[in-house]
Amino acid sequence: MTASRPDSVPALEQPAGAGVRRSVPRSRAGVAGALAAAMALAAGEVATGVLPDAASLVVEMADRVVAWTPGNVERVAISSVGTADKPLLVTGIVLVSILFGAVLGELAVRRFALGAAGIAAFAVLGVVVASADPRVSLANTVLVGIVAAAAGIATLRLLLRSAKPTDVEAQPSAHLRERQRALDRRGFLRAAMAAAVVASVGAVAGKLLATRERVNVIRAGIKLPTPFRKAPPVPAGAQLEVAGITPLFVPNADFYRIDTAISVPQVDTGNWSLKVRGRVDRPLQFSYDELLAMPHIEADVTLSCVSNEIGDGLVGNARWQGVALRGVLERAGVQPAGVQIMGRSVDGFNAGFPTQIAMQQPNAMIALFMNGEPLPARHGFPARLVIPGLYGYVSATKWLSVIDLTDADENGFWIPRGWSKLGPVKTQSRIDVPARSIKAGRTAIAGVAWAPTRGIARVEVAIDGGAWQEATLADALGVDAWRQWFMAWEATPGRHEITVRATDGTGAVQTDKVTRIAPNGADGHHSIRVQVSA
Repeated sequence: MTASRPDSVPALEQPAGAGVRRSVPRSRAGVAGALAAAMALAAGEVATGVLPDAASLVVEMADRVVAWTPGNVERVAISSVGTADKPLLVTGIVLVSILFGAVLGELAVRRFALGAAGIAAFAVLGVVVASADPRVSLANTVLVGIVAAAAGIATLRLLLRSAKPTDVEAQPSAHLRERQRALDRRGFLRAAMAAAVVASVGAVAGKLLATRERVNVIRAGIKLPTPFRKAPPVPAGAQLEVAGITPLFVPNADFYRIDTAISVPQVDTGNWSLKVRGRVDRPLQFSYDELLAMPHIEADVTLSCVSNEIGDGLVGNARWQGVALRGVLERAGVQPAGVQIMGRSVDGFNAGFPTQIAMQQPNAMIALFMNGEPLPARHGFPARLVIPGLYGYVSATKWLSVIDLTDADENGFWIPRGWSKLGPVKTQSRIDVPARSIKAGRTAIAGVAWAPTRGIARVEVAIDGGAWQEATLADALGVDAWRQWFMAWEATPGRHEITVRATDGTGAVQTDKVTRIAPNGADGHHSIRVQVSA
């Protein structure tokens, strides 16, 4: 047997014509396997985009990782990378798959069937995981797995054939042998680059196909109904003319998004309905058109994520429109045992809060519109719950499919992961301006404060640990919406610390005791340090 080079996988005894298994360098084998895995992923995404109700194997795997992740790990992820947690998770799954493919590439050099079986097994695993999702077509998802495995196995075979070095011993000179080796390297490089390009184009095409968003076509045809109970007119002094302050109504495109969905559910209203069931006298079911035709209410409500650290941006205010939740519950007839409302999403997420809150809060609603347009897909189209005064993790179910009246024993998605069962929003305030580096002179200190259901009565600012000074409040939208504030400041050269606190409508002053976000939201005063130059 001819000795192989140190960077090659040794040739095995094999029948003539076995081809791809002879002395393929390990580096080429690994690259071939990695690109085969990438091609399998890309082909699967294209198939997902083409086949109706088929599942993305990558997304489904990421969804399962989210479901299996302990609460403390999830908290660290959100606090560390914020809204980038899901893209990073998907990227991690893709990278692990590609590394696994590199290992399969080396196995395939020894015995191609091992590499092919590994790719097929990976596809089968993805299909098995996806089969737990009630939204997907199992038959079409199986086809996705077959397409992915076939593309990966075919790519692996082609690249390993290209990676096989030519027998250079027949060349009469060292120069010709080296030239042949260079030709082999270039040939493999061209094949590998072609595979990488095809995989990249396939991945992009799959993404575009999957997000061609029939939802946007549906949304474009929806007319905003006139609510029977409109929100009060926005007072002239509610929006301060201060550069850099957060707008009174956060545009939909800028509104924060925190949820467990790896890919945004694309819900077709033609085959969607909202069910009201559980501990009720009369179970109900509404189509989207029926919800549009019902009397609507309109309200300005600030929503906040429990993962919002002091001074961060996981909070926003919008004008919501939809059907009053209380009216729907009264129509269904809530039984005494139905003490909890469990909102269930089309993607399996659930969140629960006391029924009493929905009955007491006039602005609690099944929201269909946000800032004058149908809910964007990323914010819950076609319907979501908006419950003033509660953090989203216990109340703000997006892509709503079921309102379930239950007893208090059932827990929503986040409760077993270490979060409090009750999630009232705490009184909070934030400094938006000035910037961290400014020139000396007169400038504005300004920001927003919120305490939904209680409103904001006062905001105070302290500079360099001095006495609290009362800021000027903008006109209020209502107790459920945040309120802008500002204070003029003669900034002097040097480094300064600015701190803010709010007092809500009940007279309770925002605490200075610092607590972390778990288990029921962060507490403490927001402070910034500003460098003032002459």
